[in-house]
Amino acid sequence: MKKLIIASTSTLHNGSYLDYLLPTLASHFNDVKTLLFIPYARPGGISHDAYTEKVREAFSKINIAVKGIHEYENPTEALSTAEGIFTGGGNTFLLVSQLYQTKVIDALETAVKNGTPYLGTSAGSNICGLTMGTTNDMPIVYPPSFKTLGFVPFNINPHYLDPDSNSTHMGETRETRINEFHHFNSQPVLGLREGSWLEVSGNTITLKGHLNARLFRQNQEPEEMAPESDFSNLK
Repeated sequence: MKKLIIASTSTLHNGSYLDYLLPTLASHFNDVKTLLFIPYARPGGISHDAYTEKVREAFSKINIAVKGIHEYENPTEALSTAEGIFTGGGNTFLLVSQLYQTKVIDALETAVKNGTPYLGTSAGSNICGLTMGTTNDMPIVYPPSFKTLGFVPFNINPHYLDPDSNSTHMGETRETRINEFHHFNSQPVLGLREGSWLEVSGNTITLKGHLNARLFRQNQEPEEMAPESDFSNLK
């Protein structure tokens, strides 16, 4: 049975890394002693070792050890035997490229669909949707495919931002870009505001946190969805 936390962000304004999620993660990973971390998105070009150490420090607060997938000689085997998995944020193009290049994307999909508890934040949440086509990131590398893991039957837009009525910015809003996506793609897109996450338990998908999410469907007006909304039948 699938067991996932798909979070918009790892860090809230004036907060520290993962702090707002730690109570939820303590329950989510309650049987996990050592967590497998996938650092491939590498925010800001940080090294895999430095990124893993940052995650290790956060999870030490809930008594969970962390080991990076890059530390294993056989990353595919590491995924198949992992007690729990976390894919961190950064650049989604780089993350997806690395998942394909290291040939672990199928093993990751299999492990999570077989019930290994999973956490994704930002880029690590983008890959839980059908494609990475609604990422906010720049295409700094070219992945072999935009197809991702399909743990939920729609696309995700983490860090969703509402237009600022006081701003003089004349560029595209996030809503505009998602509407552009829907000119060529039919799947729904869920805009997750920072501080919100999806909890997936088997085939049940529930919005958690204190903020609404914004749901976009092709050829329909966007809809505000309250916490505890059920997206299990969203297609």
